[in-house]
Amino acid sequence: MVGNANSQALPEGVFSILDTDLYKLTMQCAILKYLPDVHVTYAFTNRTPHMPLNRAAFQWLRDQIEKLANVSLTPEELSYLQATCPYFNQTYLRFLTSFRLQPSKQVRATFTPREDNGSQEDVGDVQLDVGGRWLDTILYEIPLLALTSEAYFKFCDRDWTHKDQESRAYDKGCKLLQHGCIFSEFGSRRRRDYRTHDLVIQGLQRAAADGQARRWKGKFSGSSNVHFAMKYGIPPVGTVAHEWFMGIASITNDYEHANETALRYWVGCFGEGVLGIALTDTFGTPTFLKAFKRTMPTPANSVVDDKKTLIPGAASPPLPPMDRESSRGSSEERSYAQIFQGVRQDSGSPLEFVKIMRDFYDSEGIPEKKTIVFSDSLDIELCVEYMHAAEEAGFQPTFGVGTFLTNDFIHEANGQKSVPLNIVIKLSSANGHPAIKISDNIGKNTGDSRTVHKVKETLGYIEKQWANGDETSRWGSADNEATRANVQKQ
Repeated sequence: MVGNANSQALPEGVFSILDTDLYKLTMQCAILKYLPDVHVTYAFTNRTPHMPLNRAAFQWLRDQIEKLANVSLTPEELSYLQATCPYFNQTYLRFLTSFRLQPSKQVRATFTPREDNGSQEDVGDVQLDVGGRWLDTILYEIPLLALTSEAYFKFCDRDWTHKDQESRAYDKGCKLLQHGCIFSEFGSRRRRDYRTHDLVIQGLQRAAADGQARRWKGKFSGSSNVHFAMKYGIPPVGTVAHEWFMGIASITNDYEHANETALRYWVGCFGEGVLGIALTDTFGTPTFLKAFKRTMPTPANSVVDDKKTLIPGAASPPLPPMDRESSRGSSEERSYAQIFQGVRQDSGSPLEFVKIMRDFYDSEGIPEKKTIVFSDSLDIELCVEYMHAAEEAGFQPTFGVGTFLTNDFIHEANGQKSVPLNIVIKLSSANGHPAIKISDNIGKNTGDSRTVHKVKETLGYIEKQWANGDETSRWGSADNEATRANVQKQ
């Protein structure tokens, strides 16, 4: 049974510039301000190599990539951003209005068959290489990943339908809300296709309406996907990705100060208290916390400002928050940990992370209730477990739930799991220097292995391997009779 056989008249592929995650736009805004001429490359990795695309899937993918050249910001989308996202300055919005992707110049897609019989069914390894100015190429990641997933499930794994996707999302949303979870939809990059994403948002919206009527404790707080947030009138959610930290570390070649530099320029672009969830694990959370406790430069201490947190060649130095319209107007020295509303956990043991952050905030004498956003391969059971642990430690937990919502299917023939692809596109170089990510789990190490090893030595990184961190089977296997999601649904 063909997966899209029962689809309605919805477009395939990507047709909106806003069909991406919010943090890609916020990072592009910061890059325009500070680093508009930095050149970068991106590399694609299939962490599930036992699930290769076939030739037909690749040819469809290549055609869809070419069509990205036709995507641009519409007047309606511009009005939406102006009304909804006040942190986007007019300079950035003018830039985005005329922005165009140029895939013929910026993307190279190749297919290497594992056994070439000249057939459309020949499977092989796909390579996607992206290169150009960071400013011009940062918006490729989410569309390329979404298109690759759609291609695989359009031509390779076809034994599924969209049946019950809206009701399944509704059931999941209801359970999360009943348990008191505050959650957002984070499923753009590995969604099965556009229609699935659309059905999921519909189901979550229906659950949210019922939850409000029944006074459930939880809340559906929005979507990371700006297009769907606009379409359904829900908040767009997101702040910053690993890419911001990776790029700055690569540009400066200073991994000891990269976290602090990235934080400084982020606050310099958007101001204090804006987009204030910090991502901790790019080079390991212990290293990040050394920077997080540092003081944000102010006019009072700028004469002794640490020049190591300035980026050579950046368009302009970051302004202290109090010099901006969004500032508090106080000369009090405050650390980044005080300025930021909370942190995001995206690798390693979430329960260990809660303890680490509780100990950190206590040691820094920060009594305010901070937020932890959990975003690593979540489902209902895990959300509830982490919610209780975070609340007991005095945090406000929230959740970014992705693949569990937008790519949770079973095979029609036997009821077994139709396993999602685990695919990523990561920054691989900036200004000719390798770009890497270490994370809090060895399974998520990304980039040039020699650089990874060197940086670990430099930072005194202690290797960690989380028991649940096997990236090749993150969302189950085809042998499973049913997914955890199906068990929870019953």
